Amino acid sequence: MKIVVQVRLYPDAVQEAALSATLELCNDGANLASVEAFQRRICAKRELQRLTYGRLKALGLSAQPAIQVARKVAGAYATLRANIRAGNLGKPGSKRRVRAESKPIQFRRDAAQPFDDRSLSWQLAERTVSIWSVSGRLMRVRFGCSPQQYMTLVAHRRGESDLVHRDGKWFLYATCDIGDAEVKEPDGFLGVDLGIANIATVNDGTRHCGKKLSRVRHRNQRLRAKLQRIGTKSAKRLLKARRRKEARFAADTNHCIAKQIVTEAERTGCGIALEDLTGIRDRVRLRRPQRVTLHSWAFDQLDRLIAYKAARAGIGVVHVDPAYTSQACSSCGHIAKANRPNQSTFRCTSCGFAEHADVNAARNIAARGVADWAAASLPNAA
Repeated sequence: MKIVVQVRLYPDAVQEAALSATLELCNDGANLASVEAFQRRICAKRELQRLTYGRLKALGLSAQPAIQVARKVAGAYATLRANIRAGNLGKPGSKRRVRAESKPIQFRRDAAQPFDDRSLSWQLAERTVSIWSVSGRLMRVRFGCSPQQYMTLVAHRRGESDLVHRDGKWFLYATCDIGDAEVKEPDGFLGVDLGIANIATVNDGTRHCGKKLSRVRHRNQRLRAKLQRIGTKSAKRLLKARRRKEARFAADTNHCIAKQIVTEAERTGCGIALEDLTGIRDRVRLRRPQRVTLHSWAFDQLDRLIAYKAARAGIGVVHVDPAYTSQACSSCGHIAKANRPNQSTFRCTSCGFAEHADVNAARNIAARGVADWAAASLPNAA
């Protein structure tokens, strides 16, 4: 399993100027290679490298950074094509898809740049790095991180690291390759229902986040709408800053929820059953006030965080079909829209079973997790 460790760089004034010039040159080269890739319809790394290597070297890039630039561009086009095939940019002929297909990919002057071990080396004991720049090799650039991140770097750092400049600060995103823990046979499953009123509800009755989180999200939505109406340069600048603040808030909340769910699964020896929400935004039809709430939370991020934390702990994770989990009775199995008269209430019209609606859905998800795990464990399972 690969994870990314973010560390903060503390360059001095000379080193910072060299790093800025390096990112600008690398992204100038990336834009040059992007035009070549767009015109020739190339996304193969080796072919694009062969076509652009000489021109990238002529810009002032050394051999290895030139190769990394070409690979970065090829990777960007491969990602674009994958998104188009998956329908993430809309249907053929849609404005968003036409815009993406009609011009070369553009790289910002301060866009992240990957460095491999030939152009960046870590001196972990001294907590410094040396990195290639247009001004020569920068030695003893200090970095800082938490003790846990440091131990992860020492034990597992492998492969490339990305140099990132964001909000006037410098970071390195280091790739760490951690071996997967052996998945233990689960003793039952924790079903996790993802929703709007409660971000995550577990079948044991635990509900993660509710009114307090909703107040923060609604306040952010009102403030964002107000700034968008104003439309001045300062308002747009504040919107940009708040966008990152909201993203950090969502990521922190998702991390906390995922950690609590995985810790409980580890304590009880259970696996984790999640809903397969692929394409949920295209399938679900909501009233207008609910649409912003649905689209403003990173449910996919929460899913990925639970999955990766569970993999590190050796906990089995299954994704189940979410169809009718909110309308089916977890006691007798009766399915009816009338079973759920409102957001929080579930009352079976057949057997009379009553429970919080999200907890009932989580129990259905847990039951499907058990069935899907058993089916996947059969000797003749595909």
